[in-house]
Formats: sequence, C-alpha cells, structure tokens
Amino acid sequence: MVSTTVGIRPRLLGALALALFATVAVAQTKALTKDDYARAERKLAYNTAPLVDHAVDPNWLDNGKLWYRDHDAKGDRFLQMDVATGNIAPAFDQAKLAKALGKATGKPVKAEKLPVTGYEIAADGRYDISLRSGSYLCDLKGRGTCVAKDGKEKSGDAKNDGPGVRSPDKKREAFIRDWNLWVRDVAGGKETQLTRDGVKDYGYATDNAGWTHSDRAILVWSPDSKQIATFQQDQRKTGEMTLVGTNLGHPKVETWKYPLVGDKDITMIERVIIDVDAAKVVRLKMPPDQHRSTQCDDVSCFGGWEDVQWAPDGKTLAFASSSRDHKQAWLRVADAATGAVRDVFNEKAKTWFESGIDAINWRYLPESNAVLWWSQRSNWGHLYLYDLSTGKLKHAITQGDWNVAEVMRVDEKAGAIWFTGTGREAGRDPYFKHFYKVGIDGKDLTLLTPENAEHRIKMSEDGRYFVDTYSTTAAPPASVLRDSADGKVVKEIARADIARLKAAGWAPPEDFTVKARDGKTDLYGLMFKPSDFDPSKKYPIINYVYPGPQVGSVGRRGFSPARGDHQALAELGFIVVAIDGMGTPYRSKAFHDAYFANIIDNTLPDQVAGMKQLAQRHPWIDLSRAGIWGHSGGGNATATAMFKYPDFFKVGIAESGNHDNRMYEDDWAEKWQGLLVKNKDGTDNYDAHANQKYAKDLKGKLLLAHGNMDDNVPPYNTWLVVDALVKANKDFDLILFPNARHGYGEDSLYMTRRRWDYFVRNLLGAEPPKEYALKMPAP
Repeated sequence: MVSTTVGIRPRLLGALALALFATVAVAQTKALTKDDYARAERKLAYNTAPLVDHAVDPNWLDNGKLWYRDHDAKGDRFLQMDVATGNIAPAFDQAKLAKALGKATGKPVKAEKLPVTGYEIAADGRYDISLRSGSYLCDLKGRGTCVAKDGKEKSGDAKNDGPGVRSPDKKREAFIRDWNLWVRDVAGGKETQLTRDGVKDYGYATDNAGWTHSDRAILVWSPDSKQIATFQQDQRKTGEMTLVGTNLGHPKVETWKYPLVGDKDITMIERVIIDVDAAKVVRLKMPPDQHRSTQCDDVSCFGGWEDVQWAPDGKTLAFASSSRDHKQAWLRVADAATGAVRDVFNEKAKTWFESGIDAINWRYLPESNAVLWWSQRSNWGHLYLYDLSTGKLKHAITQGDWNVAEVMRVDEKAGAIWFTGTGREAGRDPYFKHFYKVGIDGKDLTLLTPENAEHRIKMSEDGRYFVDTYSTTAAPPASVLRDSADGKVVKEIARADIARLKAAGWAPPEDFTVKARDGKTDLYGLMFKPSDFDPSKKYPIINYVYPGPQVGSVGRRGFSPARGDHQALAELGFIVVAIDGMGTPYRSKAFHDAYFANIIDNTLPDQVAGMKQLAQRHPWIDLSRAGIWGHSGGGNATATAMFKYPDFFKVGIAESGNHDNRMYEDDWAEKWQGLLVKNKDGTDNYDAHANQKYAKDLKGKLLLAHGNMDDNVPPYNTWLVVDALVKANKDFDLILFPNARHGYGEDSLYMTRRRWDYFVRNLLGAEPPKEYALKMPAP
C-alpha cells in the first residue's frame, strides 16, 4: 500500500504541472481581435478602391468620342469627351437612367452609383447599356424607358438562344439555336436559319473548350457583313465531365464535353464559310482541324476568334492552325467562294509556338501581298513580314533583346504598325509596357509613351489618337489623349487623386529584385508589410504563388489600391511576397521555357531562392515560419511546395488546384507538358508531375479547398490528393464549397477569412477572432 501511494503522488504532481504549463501556454498565446481583422478588411479592394478619386478608364465610342466614369467622394459621374473639340459633358441623364433601370429591373438604382459597365449608341439612337446583371436598351431622349435585351447568356443548354454576334454594319446578329446558326435582323427581329445539319455535339459555332463552355457563338463576320467564317464542332467522341450539385431532393447533374490529356478522341473543328443572304454553307477543302489557338488554350480567346481574318473585299479568308501539341503552326488562305485552301507557310518550335504574348499578333495583309507574323525564333518576340504568294520571309520588322507584346493597329497604306512592347527601355522594369510605332519596312521605330511607367493603351477606330493610362505600383494613374503619329499629348483627361486612400493608411507595396535559381537571372517581385511594421520584430513570411506558365504571380505592374488580399493578410502580422519565377512570360523565350515538360517545377526553386535572399537582406523576416498559398495553378504549386519542400514551407493553402493535369483539359496541359507518352512500365510522362504521388511527404499544415461545381478545374483533382493523404495517414484540413465554381462566387469572402485564420493559427501562432464576417458594402 505504501509503495502504491508513493507511486501515485509523483504522477499527480506531474499531471498538475502539465496542466499548469498548458494554462500558462494558452494565456501566453496571442489572440487577434475583431478590430485586428477589421483593420485588415479595410485593405481589401471593396474598401480601398472607392477611396481613389478620378482614376478613369476611358472607352471609345465609334463616333469620335470617349466616355468614362469619374468617381470621387460624392459618387460617380458618367462623362463623354468630344475628341475633336476637347469638350467634356455628361454622357447621359443619370437620374433619368437610374429611374428607368430601377423600373426595368425591379430594384432601386441610385443615380450616383449606377451599375453601368459599358454602353454604346444603338442604330435607333437608344443607349445599349451593359450592367453586371445583363444588358438593356434605354430610350433616354423620350419617356425614359429601358427594356431587357434578348439573347443573354444562359446555363449552358445549347437549345437556348445564345448571345448574338453583331455584324460590322450592326444590322444583323448571328446566334446559335438548337446546334445551328441563325441570324436576326436587329431592327425588325426577322430570323433566318443559316445551317440545318447541326446536331447535338456536332453543332455550328459552338463554344466549348472543356474548361470554358457557353451558349455564345464563335464566328467572324466579313467586313461587308455578308459572310460568316465559323466551324462545325465535332465532339461526338469527346469524353465527358460530370459534376453533381448539392440540393434537397434529386441532385442536379451537369454533364458536358471535356477532353482530357491523352484522350485519343478530342474536339475537332470543320471550318466553314457561310453566305448569309443565300444561307449557303461552303465547307473548306481540308481535313478537320485541331480545336486550338496559336496563343491561348481555347480556339477563341481575348473575346473573339483572332486566328481567323478576312480580306477587306471578303473574297479570301486567312487563318492559322496549330498542332495538338502547339509545336507547329500553319498560316493558310481559303477562297471564300470555292472553299479551296492553300498553305502559305508554317513554323515549328522545339517547345511550343505562340503568336503573341498579350494577343494574337499575326495580320493578313492581302492588299500588300503580305503576312505580318510574330515569332520568338530569336529568343525574343518580334515581328516579321512574309510574302503572301511565295510564303518566303521578306524581312524582320523589329529586333533586339525585348518583346513585342501586342499589335494594336496595322495601316497598310501608311506602311505603319502600332504595338505595345516590354523590356526595350534600358534601366526600367522589364515588365512595363510601352507603346511604339514602326514602319512595315522596319524603319523609324518610335517610342510614343516616354513616361517610366506601365502604360495601358486604347486606340481610336480611325487610328488617329490613343488613350494612354499610365501608372506605377506607387504612382496613381493619369489618363491622357495622345496623337498616334508622334505620341504628343493632345489633352489630359484625368489624373487620379489618392489623398483619401493615403489618409486611410494605404502604402504601396515594395518592388524588389532577387536572383533566380541559377544565381544569375533577375527576378522581380512585390513585398507587402504591415502598416505598423516594426523592424525590431520577427515576421513570418507568406508567398503568394501563381506559377504560370501563361501568367505570373505579380500580375499588372501598374497602380492598384489592392492586390487581392496581400496587404490585408500582411496587416495581421505577416510579410507577404509575390515573385515572378522563371517559366513565366514577358521575358525571353529561354526564360519562359525554363520548366517546359517539367510542370511540377511550378517555379518553386525560384520562390525558395528568392525568399532566402530576402531573409538574408532583412533580419525581420523569419524564414523558419514560411507559408505559401495560391489558387488554381497556384493551388497546384502550393501542394507541390508542401510535399517537395516540407522542411522549408510550414503552412500551405491550396485552393482549387489542378493537382494532376491528366485530370485537366487537354489543351493547356499538352501545350506546357507535352503530349501524353506511355512508358513500358505502365507510367507516363505526367505521372511524376502529379501531386498525390508525393502526399506521403507532408510534414506541415495543409489546407485544401475546392468548389464542388468547379467546371474549370474539376474537383476530382483535389480528391486525388485527399485520397493519397488519407492512405498515407496524414493530417490535413479540407474546405468544400458544395455549389461553387472555380472562383467560389458568393463563398469567396468566407474562404478569404478562413485563409487568414489558417495562417494566423498555424504560422503566426495566434488565435483569430471567432468567425469574423467579411462583408462587402451594399451597392
């Protein structure tokens, strides 16, 4: 009995000591308050953007006028500027429009906060008003009435009429009905069926790249509005994707065509030209073509179908075809009357071929018997002129260690080209876009935007003027009207005022440069610090990552009152960084090729190298507490970071990641990783790039999130990782959004708060306020 009593007492004392230690530890754990989260929330865009005054985004009307929304503390004013006179006046009667829209929508609309995103003047003089929720035709000269426009995009059912594509003369619009193409007279509403053999999964002009799908029509009108170039899209053998919604009763099931990497049968297009008046279809005399673009991962990108271009007289049609793996592109010309097709020339690339960075940059110039072509054959993106008859190269138009980013106008008669470019001006951020003019003969290259800043350009329809809105990460935007001949400023339109934003505690992020994994190449990034930053403290560091290859982590280099929630997250006690690693665009071709066919690289060697250099420079960065997060491709990269760099990254949040690209749409992955190649042992060239293979190596805290109705990156990508983590007996966290798409929609603010909570608990070692609610202000 004695021995038993003596044995119990030390155990009781030990238990009491442990309990006391635990109590003290809890007492010492820092707790963030609702005020801390409110301070962070004030850095989100819905709170910061309204504090920027007179930051305008002018848009051209086709009558030589500009319109823009001018915002200040009193609200919004919609203004219109006559370019010829420089006079500025109200664009319309805002009170009258607000009343009319309120009646049409059944919801109150404030005149000083009109939800107008754009407008045009219709042929009958009415205002064609675009809202976030739809489009309306408004009579503001008479009684002040608005009626909803027909043809709004619907739920993906091709039996519904899709939105119309207006002809150049604005008299007709083409649309899809029951898998066939129709046209409608805008004035009278008369409808004419143009094709009759379209059937399910073999329809005309249908929009479906798998990851994106809608009822809109993909087509190009001829300049005289008499012909349409489009295709009959064959998806009859294409595999399907299925998602199951969450609701009471029988679940709603969505199924659509979604080709995957390595599929034998993928979507193909059969090119056609349609004589609209005769309703005659001319099928081009060529085999079915790949559903591919020469720039992006959809046959249609940038809002149109830029790989198809008509001759001014409508007699011929030029188009570019791409191989399935994007390594070869052909420039072809078709006879509109007969459908005969001839190859003009083609270009091959070792990795992948693109026809531009910001846009498809080739141009059909039949009046000059030439083709303007963009290529990275010199390791940089430049313009070349080809003979249209022979297919032979005539000469290079631009050259040097810099890039042509976007061709914005070609004037054959004047022999001039206008384009944006990056990296040409020495001593400047190589990502800054400037505007240039050059002769088609390659002479007289002229910089039209001299300011050391990021420039956004919008040219007038006649090419005489352009709007230049320029800014930096620290300097707010200024918008000016310039002469396209020499860049001379004709009139300053507006200059943003950020006094109210600064008064609210805003400060710009810090630009920095580090070396890449090779120790030689410069990488550029942004750093966000708490507004109450104290250099005597130690701060955890969070890396926001988007690996590309089509874009990078930083995004636009110009001014922004908020970049996602980077500054908001920093306010909670973190250093937040974004670094554009090797493998992202706007630099050399070699830079962009850095991890071709090695997609699991995800720029992570550069992210780690950059973060280590920053920690060496700044003693207030605590590299032992490194976190990482990203969405989509960034979600993929985050999981890779947590599995392959488990001793470096301690906390990660992977949102909607394409964790195994064999479960993603064929076009994107086959371009950057290559076609699927099966090995004798049953593996393939994608196997080593699937995140679930490395899930067993997780050491830190990982939060996975996905929308269950994600029709871009199907949620099964995340389920593969979940399954591997479970089988490896690993602890992890998971958030599911039952009916959310890729961006989470109405659930996005909840995800933002949960992101903050996760980093606060697991990286900062603090306790967040319980269930803080982020709320966007009422409109």
